[in-house]
Amino acid sequence: MGRRKVPDLYRAPFPLYSVKVDPKTGMVITAGGGGASKTGIKNAVHFLSLELVGEHQYSATLLHSHDTDMCATMNMAVGDGVIAAGQDGTCSLMRFKQRQPKEGRKAASNEVGNSEHKGNARRRAGKGDKGAKDGAGGAGDVSDMKDETAQVSVNTFGEVESDINPIDPLQKVVRFSPDFGLLLTGGTDGHIRVWDYPSLKKKFDFKAHETEIEDLDMSPGNQHLVSVGRGFACSVWSGNQLAMSLRWNETMPQIADKAYRYMACRFGRVEDQKGSLRLYTVQVPYKRDRKPLPCYLTKWDGKSFLPMLTAPCGNEVISSLAVSDAGTFLGLGTVTGSVAIYIAFSLQRLYYVQESHGIVVTDVAFLPDTLKSKPIRGNNEVAMLSVAVDSRCQVHAVRNRRSFPMWLVLFFCGLMVVGAVLLLQYLFPGFM
Repeated sequence: MGRRKVPDLYRAPFPLYSVKVDPKTGMVITAGGGGASKTGIKNAVHFLSLELVGEHQYSATLLHSHDTDMCATMNMAVGDGVIAAGQDGTCSLMRFKQRQPKEGRKAASNEVGNSEHKGNARRRAGKGDKGAKDGAGGAGDVSDMKDETAQVSVNTFGEVESDINPIDPLQKVVRFSPDFGLLLTGGTDGHIRVWDYPSLKKKFDFKAHETEIEDLDMSPGNQHLVSVGRGFACSVWSGNQLAMSLRWNETMPQIADKAYRYMACRFGRVEDQKGSLRLYTVQVPYKRDRKPLPCYLTKWDGKSFLPMLTAPCGNEVISSLAVSDAGTFLGLGTVTGSVAIYIAFSLQRLYYVQESHGIVVTDVAFLPDTLKSKPIRGNNEVAMLSVAVDSRCQVHAVRNRRSFPMWLVLFFCGLMVVGAVLLLQYLFPGFM
């Protein structure tokens, strides 16, 4: 598909590390920052209203900016009106609620510390081009967005210590269980910690990997937890007990055992197959070479954990993975800024933009298929958000592919059969 230009949906005044879509309201939630360093780059969580412009295009409105003080949010999970935000070695729990516009304007004066006001937004506009290009984050360009004061209320109601590495503790991943009864975290100390939610009482704390944990996910029904270590291990856990270790290259003897490492894992539903489950993993080269090796996607049976299909997914190192709600599509971001969408069933690439961001894509997230409050996907087969260290948030949409009605296909097939019979009758008299 080659290079193409994807317009920016939104630019933040800081590097972006995570993006999520609230499944109830459709709000886009982005987060990031400059960390504790005294560079003048703030740390915040931004709440955006996403609107369709026509059938295929999107626009964003900044509803609220929640200041996170000296801690940048590096990863987060969103659900049931709550954000679980990874900030250094802790996981901060924040409850958010979208207000009506009138209520938001009335409350704005009481939340000066946590709101982005119009004047500040205008002063920042246009100052971030240089910083964004070199990845520093700088001041973002929000001149094309409205800031309707604080239309979202945010309050922190809990915090847990999710990583105890004595040197620079860092939570690398956080998830809610599918039933929102558990909170799961993994960090650089190799431990998986599981808390009952919302009580935040610790349920499990066990050493899952010798190296830092790159990713984890839990299956529906909380039956299995899958974790990825930075080494070569992808493990399946039942509670805090190791059930099995996955071997993606058993059917590919040409690939050496330690040539690749796991990078990400996600469970996904199977469209039109109730109760069926798939696990998707990404494998990236363990060492960089002058001639880049391909990365691989693997689809597993979500109950037996047997590999079903493995396919290459390009020579750019994958940095992020997402699965659509219906389990139909996989989204990938790369360290070089490229973005791709794959068909989950066949692991074939459907969409690709080379270096859309120009710098590492830190997170991708699919838009929900439908929302009760408003249509959000439009006349697109699929739409996905991506964010990167360049402070940009983009929408990648695949328009609905044109299809013919079944009756029309059968009609043309019938015409072809009749035509073939007539041709044979003409060439070979007495054929029938």
